[in-house]
Amino acid sequence: MIENGQKISLEYTVFLEDGTQVDTNVGDVPLVFVLGAHQVFPALETALLGLKIGETKQVTLKPDEAYGPIVQDAFREVALEMIPAAYRQEGAVLGLQDPAGGVYPIRVHQIKEQKAVLDFNHPLAGKALRFNVKVLDAD
Repeated sequence: MIENGQKISLEYTVFLEDGTQVDTNVGDVPLVFVLGAHQVFPALETALLGLKIGETKQVTLKPDEAYGPIVQDAFREVALEMIPAAYRQEGAVLGLQDPAGGVYPIRVHQIKEQKAVLDFNHPLAGKALRFNVKVLDAD
C-alpha cells in the first residue's frame, strides 16, 4: 500500500463533469511525484493513500480542491488594438509568456466596441475534475 513519502508513478485521465476529457498521460510518460509533498492537488494525494501497485481509482475533485473558483478580479478590460486581430473573438486563447519562459493561457471573455475583456483565471477554474488513476509503481 502506498503511503506519504513514497515516490509513485501514476497513469491518469482527467474529465470535466460532462465527460469531456481534458488531459491524459495514458500510453505516454507516467506522472512521477512524491506522495505527500504537495506536487499534485492535496485532495488527489489523500485519495491515493492506501492504494496498491496496479490498482485503479476514480477521484472527483470539487473546484476548490483543484484550480479554485472563478475569481472576478481576474477579468481585465484592455483596448481592442492590444489583441492581435486573429484573436479578437470570444473564447480565443492567447499565450502570455512569463519571465521564467512558461506560457500562461489568457482567454478572451468578451469583445466590446473598442475593448476586449480578458479572463486571467486558469482555464479549469470553477470546474470539478474527475481523475481516473492507476498506480504503476511505488518506491
